[in-house]
Amino acid sequence: MRLDRYNYEGFDRGRSVWIEALWLFLQEFFISSWIPGSAYRVFLLRLFGAKIGKGVNIKPRIRVKFPWRLEIGDYSWIGEDVWIDNLANVTIGHHCCLSQGTYLCTGSHDWSRESFNLIVKPITVESHTWLAAQSIVAPGVIVREGAVLGLGSVATTELKAWWIYQGSPALAVKKRHSRY
Repeated sequence: MRLDRYNYEGFDRGRSVWIEALWLFLQEFFISSWIPGSAYRVFLLRLFGAKIGKGVNIKPRIRVKFPWRLEIGDYSWIGEDVWIDNLANVTIGHHCCLSQGTYLCTGSHDWSRESFNLIVKPITVESHTWLAAQSIVAPGVIVREGAVLGLGSVATTELKAWWIYQGSPALAVKKRHSRY
């Protein structure tokens, strides 16, 4: 690869440089801070375009790249140190738990091209899912309803509904039964 020829052709940041700069400032001093409380985090994320349902709980020290590309359903929990690196849309359903240190990554690079082009793909986390602490979800992954991604596991492909996954790459280890 030749990084002097890096290419992010067709990528749109979604907002002006001034809006993005203001977001980065507010995120550094309020969203990512240790200050307790969820309501003001929800308010600021919504102010910058995130679609957030009712009863959402957002813990301290989270990071969100572009709030205007984030949607979170009702009664979901976003744990401490979660990083939503959303160069593309991230959709999180209702009653989801993203535990401490979870990383959602929507961007990568085309290592086969000399210009190391940027590649972005959305992530969808359907309702009633749990992404356990330190888990990672790769670009383009769909986590189907009720799936569980175990501690420190890495999802690189679609996770089937109501299955528990573990490992790197994550493999289905046990069926989970719905109680809804």
